[in-house]
Amino acid sequence: MASLNKIAAEINKCKKCSLHEDRTNAVPGEGDPKADLLFIGEGPGKKEDELGRPFIGPAGKLLEELLGTIDLTRKDVFIANVVKCRPPGNRDPLPEEVEACWPYLQQQVNAINPKLIVLLGRHSLDRFLPNMKISTTRGKPMRREVENLGRYVFYPIYHPAAALHNPNNRQPLMEDFQRIPTVLKEVAKLPEKDAAEAEIEDDVDEPEEKQARLEL
Repeated sequence: MASLNKIAAEINKCKKCSLHEDRTNAVPGEGDPKADLLFIGEGPGKKEDELGRPFIGPAGKLLEELLGTIDLTRKDVFIANVVKCRPPGNRDPLPEEVEACWPYLQQQVNAINPKLIVLLGRHSLDRFLPNMKISTTRGKPMRREVENLGRYVFYPIYHPAAALHNPNNRQPLMEDFQRIPTVLKEVAKLPEKDAAEAEIEDDVDEPEEKQARLEL
């Protein structure tokens, strides 16, 4: 926990990019420092900037509801963002802003060492797995080597805000969330090295439900 507190202290005084000029509070992240699940979103919004906490607006409320469907709370996971300060007007973070925050996110991942990193939306996906599309990779767990991080299992899903803005995204988001416990169980079975491929059977009633595939 001391390591995460140190990282948070550095984030709170960071002036590496122009986002610090308009912030009320930086938003390092919060949750269980030994969490198996790490959720990574895009960046703070207005409410998050006001209180210095991640995912406490409408998207955060939906995230908490989804966690509840798999018998978890915010305290059971760790929640962070790609950028730690609110972009003006909630615009997309600029590449240089993402790059400035990247060392902090790397340190957080290494400190927590989660079993599963859930990538919430396209910005989080692009930071860890460039050149992939959220629409085609959502719901597909992948074990990948990331420079200066090592090998982790990533699980891209829609950002909760995407489900609020487009009702068509809500059902896929809920379905992907329901698979998280099963993905975690399968991750625990993975060999440390040299596995070629493994399948994860979804914990669903419908026999025709498509299996999630863990790409190693």
